[in-house]
Amino acid sequence: MMTVIQIGDAAMSHTYDPRRTAVLLVDPYNDFLSEGGKIWPRLEQMAQEVGLLEHLHSVVTSAREAGVRVVFVPHRRWEPGDYETWNHPNPTQLSIMERHSFARGTWGGEFHPDFQPQPGDVVVREHWAQSGFANTDLDFQLKQHGITHVVAVGLLANTCIESTGRFAMELGYHVTLVRDATAAFLPEMMHAAHDLNGPTYAHAIITTDELTAAFKGGRA
Repeated sequence: MMTVIQIGDAAMSHTYDPRRTAVLLVDPYNDFLSEGGKIWPRLEQMAQEVGLLEHLHSVVTSAREAGVRVVFVPHRRWEPGDYETWNHPNPTQLSIMERHSFARGTWGGEFHPDFQPQPGDVVVREHWAQSGFANTDLDFQLKQHGITHVVAVGLLANTCIESTGRFAMELGYHVTLVRDATAAFLPEMMHAAHDLNGPTYAHAIITTDELTAAFKGGRA
C-alpha cells in the first residue's frame, strides 16, 4: 500500500510519495565529516551547532525505513593533474588543487563510515564543480527511478547543496532543503543558504525532525 507523507498546514502542505522521493546525500566524505579530515576544522563549529552528523544519520535512516531512495552525490575525488590545464578553474577547484581534498585512494576521499551505500541506494557519477547535476548522470538516474521530489542534505549548504537544489528546480523537481542536515563554514553562509537564497528556488525548507516525522507517516 502506498503511503503519502506530508509536511505543513493545509495551505502550504508538501506531500512525499516514497516511490517518487529521493534523499540526495551530497559529498559525505571523511575530509568533510570526520575528525582529522582536511576540511573538518573549518566546519566543526557549525556542524556541532546544528548536530550535523546526528541529523544526517536520522535523515538517511528514516528514508530507508520509509522506502525513500537514498542517492549518493559525490564530488570529484582529486587526482594528480586535476584542474592544472583548465582555462577557468573556480576558486574552490583551485583550493582542492592545493590541498588535495577528497583525494582518490585516501581515507579523506572515502565516504564517512556512517554513510555507506546500501542495497537499493544509487551512487551517481562525481561532479567536478558544485552542482550534482552538471556533467553527471544524476538527472538520468532520478528519472529512471521515477523520482519527482528531492531532499538535499550534506555539504556545503551554500555551495554544492544550493547549486544542486537550484539545478533540480530548473529541471522540474520539487526541492526540499533541511536546515540542520547541512553545514557551512560560517553562520552567515547558513543564513544566506536558507533565508536569502533558498526561498528563491526551494519548495520547502524544514528541519530534520519535521522530515523524519513525515517519513514515519506523521505530520509536522
